[in-house]
Amino acid sequence: MERLQKILAQAGVASRRKCEELILAGKVEVNGETVKELGTKADPAQDIITVNGKPIKSEQKVYLMMNKPKGVITSASDPEGRKIVSDYLKGVKERVYPVGRLDYDTEGLLLLTNDGEFANLLTHPRHHVPKTYVATVKGVPHGTELDKLRRGIQLEDGMTAPAEVEYKDVDPDGKESVISITIYEGRNRQVRRMFEAISHPVIRLKRIAFGDLLLQNLKRGLMRPLTKDEVNRLIQLAKSEKKRQGRRR
Repeated sequence: MERLQKILAQAGVASRRKCEELILAGKVEVNGETVKELGTKADPAQDIITVNGKPIKSEQKVYLMMNKPKGVITSASDPEGRKIVSDYLKGVKERVYPVGRLDYDTEGLLLLTNDGEFANLLTHPRHHVPKTYVATVKGVPHGTELDKLRRGIQLEDGMTAPAEVEYKDVDPDGKESVISITIYEGRNRQVRRMFEAISHPVIRLKRIAFGDLLLQNLKRGLMRPLTKDEVNRLIQLAKSEKKRQGRRR
């Protein structure tokens, strides 16, 4: 017997947190009865579990890395008719979804999967999996300004965790600079807001690493499956970060 949201996530319905929302909304039934309690357990081998009236079924686990182009939405649909990530998933039979988000104007490394447990492990705030970006910003921030990002900076939703920041390139006329930044959280538009807070707004932003997984030379708009070793390394990294944060407390 396992918790219902875990069963749904493992079946590729959605991330665990999204599955919890489906349960609370009364969209999940077990043996014909609607379930709205998150602590409910079931046996996927014996019980008939449906979501929106459709039985769940186990899918082969899929783990993909995509180089998301700028101007693409990381959601299932867009009422404004803009391009979405699923437009690039032709040939992928399984129902995969993004692990976290990259905003519309940000490009780079995006993970997609149908493994809800894997997605939850990498995105849960407790796990602090590092993500590295290359940001082109207006002007040239002084070292004291970058130190604010290294220590953590106050945003409207609270202090950020300390980031790793270093110069990569500086425009000769001082109009812009390129800076590498590694963050350990996943707040909405966090990197952009951090640079805005030191008065050096982002011009271009690209994610180049998720944990120790590197984008490298994957072409824009293309994707590739992760190797078994890459998946295992990400899982172990997330678990080790969770333990490390626990020891700090």
